[in-house]
Amino acid sequence: MKIQRASGVLLHPTSLPGKYGIGELGEEAYNFVDFLSKSKQKLWQILPLNYPGYGNSPYNPISAFAGNPLLINLEKLISEHYLSAKDLSNFPQFNDQKVEFEKVIEFKSNLLKKAFANFKTSKSQKHTIKFEEFCSENSYWLDDLALFTALRDYYNKVSWNRWDKGIILRKRDAIDRWRNRLAEEISFHKFVQYKFYQQWSELKYYAESKEIKIIGDIPIYVSFDSADVWIHRDLFFLDEVGNPTVVAGAPPDYFTETGQLWGNPTYNWEKMEENDYDWWQKRIKHLFTMVDYARIDHFIGFVRYWAVPYGEKTAINGKWRKGPGEEFFSIMKKKIGELPIIVEDLGVVTPDVIELKNKFGFPGLRLLQFSFRENDTPPHKFEENCVAYTGIHDQDTILGWFKHIKKYEKKIYKNVIDYLNYDGRNICWEMIKLAYSTPSKWAIIPLQDLLCVDSDARMNTPGTAEGNWGWRYKKEMLTSEIAGKLAEITARFNR
Repeated sequence: MKIQRASGVLLHPTSLPGKYGIGELGEEAYNFVDFLSKSKQKLWQILPLNYPGYGNSPYNPISAFAGNPLLINLEKLISEHYLSAKDLSNFPQFNDQKVEFEKVIEFKSNLLKKAFANFKTSKSQKHTIKFEEFCSENSYWLDDLALFTALRDYYNKVSWNRWDKGIILRKRDAIDRWRNRLAEEISFHKFVQYKFYQQWSELKYYAESKEIKIIGDIPIYVSFDSADVWIHRDLFFLDEVGNPTVVAGAPPDYFTETGQLWGNPTYNWEKMEENDYDWWQKRIKHLFTMVDYARIDHFIGFVRYWAVPYGEKTAINGKWRKGPGEEFFSIMKKKIGELPIIVEDLGVVTPDVIELKNKFGFPGLRLLQFSFRENDTPPHKFEENCVAYTGIHDQDTILGWFKHIKKYEKKIYKNVIDYLNYDGRNICWEMIKLAYSTPSKWAIIPLQDLLCVDSDARMNTPGTAEGNWGWRYKKEMLTSEIAGKLAEITARFNR
């Protein structure tokens, strides 16, 4: 993929400000696009928009296709007369800097159900036709997803392999019986996806009008408790009762001494190969209807992946298994066409990973927080065909990282001081300027680093299951001063 010199900001929509406990696809999302435009940015990178599963992680989705219902903007539903102003007049007091997921889920679920009830009684032919068109165009994933989520609600969120046997095995008579029994609930979940995709499409169109391109994200795995695993059991390594035999993770590395135990079921790549990885084709095509570029998470997993026996408490006892490699991307390119993809090539990068990346011209990632360690590539030697970051969602903020190395990693701290010729200035902006000055065609900064906030604003701490994905910024934090400063740096480094 050929890319032009540009820069942008990494921010997941859940982190947007707003009254209702979580970022939404409403006014504040449009304001953020305006901020990007004013600061001369060309890229907005997001985390996966997928419907999150356990732990509220967008990298552990219950569907590779469904959008996150919590992002639906409630005030737009008022303008469509699906909710009234009174419905939103007495909302709970939410934390404005952390998403309280359980509280938000209960609040928004009730209002979305009310909106659906009003949609049904509105008798608007125009809206009904649009809804039916959406359902028809997306039936290849939406029909099963809606049944899955309706069943998941019915069974009080227990995993699909603990449901009644007939529906676990997707027996035709059981499928028909449950579709009839849960028809109303199935229609509700289709409506929720309809509103999500409608609102996302409108926001993306606005970003296009401001000449902002959106970089999406493809989590390499899906949750075990997902529609995809329930529907396509043969595409994953599961035993006869539906439990995984091995699960995904990453070996011990810089992030954690015991590795990362993600717990997702791993793919049966040989089985997928039989129909040219059709599930992946659909998944990638679907994402490119929503975004302009895509970051492939854990690219190393396509060369080899760390498989951990099911039931292990850490990832230490995993083993490397072979991934689909070149054949996979050759088929994707043949079936889909040009692949506007950047790849997350972090971790244990062996020559075969580099060879695969280079063969298809995929830009990789380079992180400033790693560039001051011994034997790592210094920023001025970053390759052109890559994306430079101050950090990503799995890392500490620059301010938190800088405080940490000052206290605990004196050698790295000295390398930073010497490299920057640092004299006590704002470390965040010094690192932002450094990222923009690199040879890398793209430079992307997490919003946390633009705001220069501390460790409590990090998005995720690998190896932990609680307290992640919740950070939000306050509206007043995104100032015109920051926009002007970023615009000046962008112009200075020709981005």
